[in-house]
Amino acid sequence: MKKVLSYLKKYTKESILAPAFKLLEAGMDLLVPLVVAAIINNGIGNEDKGYVVRCFIILIALAILGIAFSFTAQWFAAKASVGVATDLRQALFDHIQGFSYTELDRLGTDTLITRMTSDINQVQNGVNLALRLVLRSPFIVFGAMIMAFMIDVKCALIFAAAIPVLAVVVFGIMLICIPLYSRSQRSLDKLLGITRENLEGVRVIRAFCREEREIEEFDEKNRALTKMNEFVGRISTIMNPGTYLLINIATIILIRSGALRVEMGDLKQGDVVALYNYMAQIIVELVKLASLIITLNKSMACAGRIGEVFAVEPGMVYKEIANGRPGSEGDTSVAFEKVSFSYTTSDADAVTDISFKARKGQTIGIIGGTGCGKSTLVNLIPRFYDVTEGVVTVDGQDVRDYPKDALTGKIGIVPQKAVLFEGTIRENMKWGNENADDTQIRKALEAAQAAEVVDGKEGGLDAHVEQNGRNFSGGQKQRLCIARALVKEPEILILDDSSSALDFATDLKLRRAIHNLEGNMTVFIVSQRTASVRNADTILVLDDGRLVGSGTHDALMKDCEVYREIYYSQFPDEKEA
Repeated sequence: MKKVLSYLKKYTKESILAPAFKLLEAGMDLLVPLVVAAIINNGIGNEDKGYVVRCFIILIALAILGIAFSFTAQWFAAKASVGVATDLRQALFDHIQGFSYTELDRLGTDTLITRMTSDINQVQNGVNLALRLVLRSPFIVFGAMIMAFMIDVKCALIFAAAIPVLAVVVFGIMLICIPLYSRSQRSLDKLLGITRENLEGVRVIRAFCREEREIEEFDEKNRALTKMNEFVGRISTIMNPGTYLLINIATIILIRSGALRVEMGDLKQGDVVALYNYMAQIIVELVKLASLIITLNKSMACAGRIGEVFAVEPGMVYKEIANGRPGSEGDTSVAFEKVSFSYTTSDADAVTDISFKARKGQTIGIIGGTGCGKSTLVNLIPRFYDVTEGVVTVDGQDVRDYPKDALTGKIGIVPQKAVLFEGTIRENMKWGNENADDTQIRKALEAAQAAEVVDGKEGGLDAHVEQNGRNFSGGQKQRLCIARALVKEPEILILDDSSSALDFATDLKLRRAIHNLEGNMTVFIVSQRTASVRNADTILVLDDGRLVGSGTHDALMKDCEVYREIYYSQFPDEKEA
């Protein structure tokens, strides 16, 4: 909460001027009953039409000033609230960008999206209303009570008795509602998760005719969220009738007491009207205050949720300056020394006691059954995760001793899921190297077997790419993603099962083109296909997170049972031969 409120410091001027102008507007409102009382007591009572006209002009002037003050206050409040929301959203996004895969896995994408959007919008609304009404409503309430004392002390005691009782009701309901709003937002996280999963997997859902089941699951979560909101709503709705009831009781007592005092000659009729108007102002302001408190409850709950994300410190700390001297191991590009790793969400190791060395210019194939730890292994090279035990080195230096840009600058990665961003093909290619010219991009496209994809699109490199690359097939997206990594001209290229959508012929051409590229690039190929890794200099065979074989294709066919099983499952004819 403190973290969120700290963003108001930048808007100190607006945060002062907005409530200040609102208080000026409130002052105009508090003067109106006195003018009305004067009209009744002096103008109407003495049949002085000129006096009534003059007071009427004063009322118009007060109204004009009140509107001007109100508009000015709203402008400053809007500027501050929108500015805070903008800065907060940017800061939260920047903070999330610093998270490692570990923090992202733990928090979850769905809740982060909710906090970036819905929660920040609630905070924006809360700041806006708070700057305009937090001081105005209490000022009117207590100002009305003070003005009542100025008119008649005995009648004003009714105000003094009613206001504390009202405060107990309002703040009691507020304390009950705050934790319930937090629970409501968590339910919204779950609903968003189901929605996101459904939209992303809509083709699979329809292919298996699971629409009805998904609708039932969504309805179940939606009903739970609705019930939660209804429960909170029922409690918060007690506030308005509760305050109305108390105020109306106070009003009845006030009118009865005022009537008796008028009859006794201790009070004028205009004064009773003024007291009633002040009581009416209190009713209006308490209704506003009740609505404000409901909004502030939501805002505080949402601010707390945003603060929870800020409280999560990135688990990885990168060096500002590289420690050690890269290249101390000669021609060794990547080395694993007794490396083990386990995810925070699992007690078991994903990979266990892995050791190997990859020399510069070598091609390393990684193969194994589904879930054996292949992707986990290569994710440790660019330090997407920190090892639990052991050491991963790049050019002889522990990856934990590299500055972030220095390490990622050496490595080009093509993940399992091909991801393209909305824009043009050229803009996507320049993710690898923003200074790349068309010649460099064309060279990378040809090596990735993607030149024909670009040539087949109207506009070539300037062809539009829709969100998530929807206007490209799976194979086209994979080839463009590989080209994007090659534009970077990395020292280490990681292809994490990134040719799964390619046919065998295109896959072969791709591997040959990468092999023939200039430079001394180390290539890691993660694949389910033995054909994709068969010609690698070294093939690493994983089974249940352990390295059970290492060597060339021929050596593994002789010595590694796991590799032979994978190979013959894909080429059964050779087994029979």
